[in-house]
Amino acid sequence: MKRFIPLRVGILAAALLCLVVLEFHAQTGATSDASPPKKHTLTGTIKIHEGFESRFLPANRNLIVYLPPDYENNKSRRYPVLYLQDGQNMFDAATSFLPGREWHVDEVAQTLINQHAIDPLIIVGISSSGLSRVHDFTPPIAAGSKPTGHADLYGRMLVEEIKPFIDTRYRTLTAPAQTALAGTSLGGLATLYVGLKYKDVFGKLAIISPAAFWNNEIIVRYVRSLPAKTNQRIYLTIGSVELPDFLNSTRNLRRAIISKGWKEGSDFGYLEVEGAQHSPREYAVRVDRTLRFLSPARGKRPGKARA
Repeated sequence: MKRFIPLRVGILAAALLCLVVLEFHAQTGATSDASPPKKHTLTGTIKIHEGFESRFLPANRNLIVYLPPDYENNKSRRYPVLYLQDGQNMFDAATSFLPGREWHVDEVAQTLINQHAIDPLIIVGISSSGLSRVHDFTPPIAAGSKPTGHADLYGRMLVEEIKPFIDTRYRTLTAPAQTALAGTSLGGLATLYVGLKYKDVFGKLAIISPAAFWNNEIIVRYVRSLPAKTNQRIYLTIGSVELPDFLNSTRNLRRAIISKGWKEGSDFGYLEVEGAQHSPREYAVRVDRTLRFLSPARGKRPGKARA
């Protein structure tokens, strides 16, 4: 049966690539849909920095910044920051590559902050790069093979370019404990890989429905290879009816994280959502719990995540 594993992974990789192609067409307008532009669905104060250039990766990308409700009125306050992969899908149905299927991160954050259920925070959505997304989000493959994964360069872009850009333009708290990183699918893979590599930058990580099967579970092996547990808080979630490779590899990832010393209910949260599939609609449902884990209201500490 082992000889069929590369074929199965190849099929899943092809499926993910198809999603990337759909995203590329949606972003560039190269679709057969002649319908008028879709209505924007932004909530709260949103700042957009278009065409951010990097010296590490060739594609320009937009940075979409959500500011908490009291940001403009409380000039002396600084805020923690959450960086999200695939930023075009996070806030706005008009820019999401699957029409109308945004994460509603802005609406959920606005509600939770106003209810004092989470601490106010700045959220930065980093748009992905169309056809380059697969390469940007995947770790380098084993030595001796043709290099395709650019996650190391993506990490340098985040840490050396995007974070300083945000820190100089907004009133941020810059310590690792106040800096979070999150993503889904391949973005979840990149989040854990880059986050663990830059443990002194990102103190909190949220990995939603990750493509942990990628390259024979390279991210599972990466976690197992850590010399020691890091001082980071990790949130991991998956749907119970996602494709078996997603579900099984995520369960393996959970075991690997626990084996390194993270404690569920303390610095590690795991949520397996009954009946949830691998889709933006399902991710949106989990935004509430993700934000509560990453930015709990002052004086509160989230317990063990449950479905």
